[in-house]
Parts: sequence; structure tokens; C-alpha cells
Amino acid sequence: MNILANAIAFQIVWMCSVGGAARGWWWAGPLALIGFVLWQLPRSPFRHADVRLMAVAAVVGFLVDSVWVQAQWLQFTAPAPSTQVAPIWIVTMWMGFALTLNHSLSAFKRRLALAALFGLLGGPLAYWIASTTWEAVTLPSDAGLALLAIGVAWAVLTPAMLELSNRWAPESSRVPT
Repeated sequence: MNILANAIAFQIVWMCSVGGAARGWWWAGPLALIGFVLWQLPRSPFRHADVRLMAVAAVVGFLVDSVWVQAQWLQFTAPAPSTQVAPIWIVTMWMGFALTLNHSLSAFKRRLALAALFGLLGGPLAYWIASTTWEAVTLPSDAGLALLAIGVAWAVLTPAMLELSNRWAPESSRVPT
């Protein structure tokens, strides 16, 4: 049950982040993340690993999405703090994603090739949905190359983050949470 609750909580963070950004409310995602953290961490047997993974995801997410902005493959709605770098709300989603690695995504920890496929397909799909459904992200008119690059990045980063979670909380791949 906690696995399902973790997945649902992340989806709430995702929707608050993207939906809030679409309305110019850059703060909606961070506020939802605070709720997710306050709910998940006290229940987590992997608190220390979860916090470390969120910190890594914040830095990696900021850098990766800032590269997409600089390459002009993405433009974010509600670009706080700047239009030149990844906004706070997208970094929030990376942090929320990290909070799923030892919980609702822990089954992928033993299946890193499947995790890469999940990243390859799920990463660009999330950005495409944020763009076409929510209008929180603007993709270039020929979005194919941007979505391919995003897919490749997520195909590498998803198993890499899961490997970090394996190192920091190896028991989470065996124990349902």
C-alpha cells in the first residue's frame, strides 16, 4: 500500500508542479513537494538515502534542464528564477522523482535495463504532456531532436539514480515500502 501511496504522492507533485507552472504559480510544485517529503520521510526506512538522492536529483535536474534551456529545446512557463536556467518547479519534480527510487520505483533497482527503457520513454513523454496538455513547457516546432535528447538523458539518468539508491539503500530493492 505504501508503494502505491508513494506513486500517487509523486503524481500529485508532478501535477501541482506542471499545473501550477502553467498558471504562473511556480510555488505550487515546491509546496506539494514539501507535503510529499513531510509525509514520506517519517515513514521511510531509507530516510538518509532518500534525502541524499533528493539533493543529487536537485543538482542533476537543474543542470540537465538548464542545458535544454540553453540549447533552446525547452522553454519553461513560470521560469523562476530566470528564463536562462531550469525553473524551481522542474527541480521540484526531479526531487520528487528521487523520493520514489527507494519506494514505488524500487522494483527497477534489480532491472536497470528496464529502468533505462522506462527513462527513454517516460522522460520525453512527461515533457511532451507538460507541453501539449498543460502548456507548462514549450518545445521547438521540430521537437523530435529535443525529445530524443531528453529520452537519451533519462535513459542514462534513471538507472544511474537507481544505482545510487542501490548503493545508499540496497535493502530497499528487497523490502517493499
